[in-house]
Amino acid sequence: MIKNDLFLKALKGETVERPPVWMMRQAGRYLPEFMELRKKYDFFTRCQTPELASEITVQPIRRYGMDAAILFSDILVIPQAMDIEVQMKPNFGPYLPNPIRSRSDLDKVIVPDIQETLGYVMDAITMTKEKLNDEVPLIGFAGSPWTLLCYCVEGQGSKSFDKARGFCFTQPKAAHELLQKITDTTIAYLKAKVKAGVNAVQVFDSWGGMLSPQDYQEFSWKYIQQIVDALKDEAPVIVFGKGCWFALKEMANSGASAVGVDWTCSAQNARYLTGGNVTLQGNFDPARLLSPPEKIKEMVTQMIRDFGKDKYIVNLGHGILPNIPVENAKAFIDAVKTYKE
Repeated sequence: MIKNDLFLKALKGETVERPPVWMMRQAGRYLPEFMELRKKYDFFTRCQTPELASEITVQPIRRYGMDAAILFSDILVIPQAMDIEVQMKPNFGPYLPNPIRSRSDLDKVIVPDIQETLGYVMDAITMTKEKLNDEVPLIGFAGSPWTLLCYCVEGQGSKSFDKARGFCFTQPKAAHELLQKITDTTIAYLKAKVKAGVNAVQVFDSWGGMLSPQDYQEFSWKYIQQIVDALKDEAPVIVFGKGCWFALKEMANSGASAVGVDWTCSAQNARYLTGGNVTLQGNFDPARLLSPPEKIKEMVTQMIRDFGKDKYIVNLGHGILPNIPVENAKAFIDAVKTYKE
């Protein structure tokens, strides 16, 4: 049994003394102890070495005592497993030298055997569970099929993903085939993670907000729904789409245990759009962690009041920024842990 099960209770919609708290991208780039490892090992070495991935996962738990750990990994391990080359270039970000732009490109993309290609992730889960010693739950994650398509077609990060969107609109049949291959791989991957011991999974649709509400339904949401349908009876699923306030109703009715909200949507609107019955997660502006600790505490307290303490998981509205002072991250976590109504 997990000793601190606040996070799991919130996912079930149970009454809690205070809401649980964790931060997207909490394992990583803002922590001095992570920086030390980064000097020695490149990005994918850190992802693919279970000893390193598990150590990075537990670092923020040791330092701050969040109510959940999230496995250190990357959404782009899935394209790698599908025979799409992915590099992580320093000061540039992800780079895919052979983007998918045509039918012949698509034909080379495989739906892999998960244990063969991503077994190292399962080993990292086993090691992490040992280190956590049932203190807090462990979250596994994957990128949404649409978000992964964005990188696979664009070949790198982008402000607008015009090539990816263009691919969907000019070659919709090929786009849907690629999305389905990614979806099938993601379902197998998340199921393997649950079997390996994660207590919940989150699907990140980081680039969902690039699509119009209508195109979102066609090229993103229906694939996320497949993932929720396949996983929801095996583990709680959290769905998070950045810039996707227009899809909050579908997300709330999807069978997901919780819906993530970004910082551009107010608590009141999020509760209204989701019908008030589903657990919500979010939505502190990551850049607001640059505010003084006292201000952070005040804003977090207000955020909890706005969402209400039940059916709520305190988090950021997207991943933590690399330049956040450690004492400010601590102020964020402590504000939740000391919250009283």
